Amino acid sequence: MQLISFAQDKKNINNIEFLNSEHAEKVLNFHKSFPMYEKTPLRELKNLASHLGVKNFFVKDESYRFALNAFKVLGGSFAIGSYIAKKLNMDISELPFEKMVSDEIKEKLGNITFVTATDGNHGRGVAWTAKQLGQKAIVYMPKGSSLERFNNIKAEGAEVTITDLNYDDAVRMASENAEKYGWVMVQDTSWEGYQDIPRWIIQGYGTMALEAYQQLSEQPTHIFIQAGVGALAGAVTGFFANAYKGEEKPKITIVEPNAADCIFRTAKAADGRLHFVGGEMNTMMAGLACGEPCDIGWRVLESYADYAISCDDNISAKGMRVLGAPIDSDERIISGESGAAPVGAAIEILANNKYKELRAKLGLDENSVVLCFSTEGATDIENYRAITWDGKECSCENA
Repeated sequence: MQLISFAQDKKNINNIEFLNSEHAEKVLNFHKSFPMYEKTPLRELKNLASHLGVKNFFVKDESYRFALNAFKVLGGSFAIGSYIAKKLNMDISELPFEKMVSDEIKEKLGNITFVTATDGNHGRGVAWTAKQLGQKAIVYMPKGSSLERFNNIKAEGAEVTITDLNYDDAVRMASENAEKYGWVMVQDTSWEGYQDIPRWIIQGYGTMALEAYQQLSEQPTHIFIQAGVGALAGAVTGFFANAYKGEEKPKITIVEPNAADCIFRTAKAADGRLHFVGGEMNTMMAGLACGEPCDIGWRVLESYADYAISCDDNISAKGMRVLGAPIDSDERIISGESGAAPVGAAIEILANNKYKELRAKLGLDENSVVLCFSTEGATDIENYRAITWDGKECSCENA
């Protein structure tokens, strides 16, 4: 496990007003209009905190989100809602779920095909939203994608293909076909000329951050947040940097698999350029197996994140096992491979003396209040059991 600091020279601070509480409230109100909306739980793991020597340890459990077992639907649904609102010259506040899925709106819109690339959770959220609207979704998955995740997307009525490409090349395929056939691309990766939808997706994740903020019984001193392209990490970082100004801002640490650590590499280079990871990016953290940073998310991170961690898969496996086997009265959390990565990193730094220098650098001590986001449940049951039952990716290697 490696840790680096983001560049300390923050002269050119990027604007993060689009992730402030006012925008997050608008996003939350949109999601609250969904009849299946329920606030996901924030678990207070007091016994784990005591065991690790910190004041408290909170984990937001997104396995309950809209019965889809992951947070990703927040971004996809808000982006699609915002796209429709813009197309109809409306504000998103005028387009609650009931109206968005109405025959009136469908008649005005006509037939739309939404297309995306995904390892599973994002595509399922896009497919689910398209199904609610009576529209079509086409989903491309990277090579090696889980059959269970494939079937979950297909069950939402989408046309799904597991390609022989890595994630970033699958994104390019989706983009090329969107342009060729007039489809609407719904992706959290951004590039020149494609900014609105990824920006809306990032804002959509604000519901999760705002809920956590409202649920917290005390102010966090440290946030560990996972990154794929950096959209989620940017959303959480931007929200909490708006909520807690200056010295009050929690120390924010970005966690990635070392096979796909594009944020870590970009932060380490500190040369103003985005740095990519190519190839197959072999990691069990499928939701984080992204080699090309989202420039919108990166601009938030470079100004407001503090540290980046690149870690082995066994760090995530450790998080999955600890959350699944809680101490005493702590509540159990079923967390998937990508969801448990930040928890595993925080636990390993706190519990393993091999990382005492990292612990000191991060300022983790008996006064620390840690916040993590478990962004998915067991979305691949076979792999979840292989890790938690059979000891796959044994973290004893770190002892």
